[in-house]
Amino acid sequence: MSTLHPFPALRPPRDMAARVSSLPYDVMNHREAKEMAAGNDASFLHICRSDIDTSEEAIHAPETYARAKENLEAFIRKGYLVRDGAPSFYIYRQIMWGRVQTGIVGCASVDEYANGTIKKHELTRREKELDRIEHFDACSAQTEPVFLAYRKHDGISRIIREWIKFHKPEYDFTTEDGVTHILWPVAEPSTVEAIRKGFEEVEALYIADGHHRTASSAAVSARRRKAHPDYTGQEEFNYLMAVVFCDEDLFIMDYNRVVRDLNGLSRDEFMERLQTVFDVVPADTVPGEGYAPRAKHEFGMYLDGRWHSLTAKPGTFDANHPIESLDCAILQANLLAPILGIDDPRTSDRIDFVGGIRGLGELERRCAEGMALAFSLYPVTMDDLFRMADAGEIMPPKSTWFEPKLRSGLFVHTIEH
Repeated sequence: MSTLHPFPALRPPRDMAARVSSLPYDVMNHREAKEMAAGNDASFLHICRSDIDTSEEAIHAPETYARAKENLEAFIRKGYLVRDGAPSFYIYRQIMWGRVQTGIVGCASVDEYANGTIKKHELTRREKELDRIEHFDACSAQTEPVFLAYRKHDGISRIIREWIKFHKPEYDFTTEDGVTHILWPVAEPSTVEAIRKGFEEVEALYIADGHHRTASSAAVSARRRKAHPDYTGQEEFNYLMAVVFCDEDLFIMDYNRVVRDLNGLSRDEFMERLQTVFDVVPADTVPGEGYAPRAKHEFGMYLDGRWHSLTAKPGTFDANHPIESLDCAILQANLLAPILGIDDPRTSDRIDFVGGIRGLGELERRCAEGMALAFSLYPVTMDDLFRMADAGEIMPPKSTWFEPKLRSGLFVHTIEH
């Protein structure tokens, strides 16, 4: 059983939605955020990246979190964000490269995150948690949603289809990155109740993206519960804002690696060691387009201006293990650690990660700029993610790259007002 709770969102009026909305807070640096918001006092970056209105040095300082609260209040005062009159769900559709994914915006239960009904697949870094804890707490709001997934439920799919068929969207706009964003508010009580009951039949929700925001929302909830020892469990701080997508709609892109050097090995020494664990075949490619693996357990490798196909040899991994059979784990266990000496990819400065949205040509460019070699990986599947999360396992770092990213500023969940 999963909880999805309706809420009266703070959100932009129809004619302001495109102007207010922004990319998520964590996909750009301070300079990029400042450039994106330049000349637009309604950009949501003034709230989710309020360091653009203080300074880069003060990015985690109390005055930056206080500024986020001030900016949120100013957005409400100016009418850039307006609260809906009734608890609602919101059907949110994104279209990218002709591919459609449609989710429901609502609030999941903090307690279900704590008890494992909401399942995770990544470890979190404490410093990143602390940033959003202080931001959410200062704003008394979850300013950006978590990205959750669930196994397809026919009843929920039917409700979404029927609502879209008979109602005009509130928002329908395309952003500078070519992604179309469409939103239908759902306030009609019987439909709200049908959605809520539908999710009661969903066995589990899975964090696709937003582990730090989920953990931070739970931590702020714990603070508010401590401050309100007579809480009933129905207060808004007991919930966390999420967009929940059916697994069949979702698309995970490749998440690739570039490495700075050969760990002191000559090219011949490296290739000799490589061939003990992988079948290595030169690959014919078009310059600038790279080589994309065609199946699990195959990798592309770019070295000295040439692509190769690497296939993991039998016996080099446990095909039945939910983690050890992942390609990023195979690469780490058989090549990155034992041959290239990268024991912990989370802390090593000799490796970097390149999301698939940048294209395989980016790997060639990075090598031209000083990296020694690059690896392209076959994307993780939703089945992989579910299987691993159901087993209570944690994926290796930088395993999944979801596209498109959720747009920020289209809905805000206030936890006390």
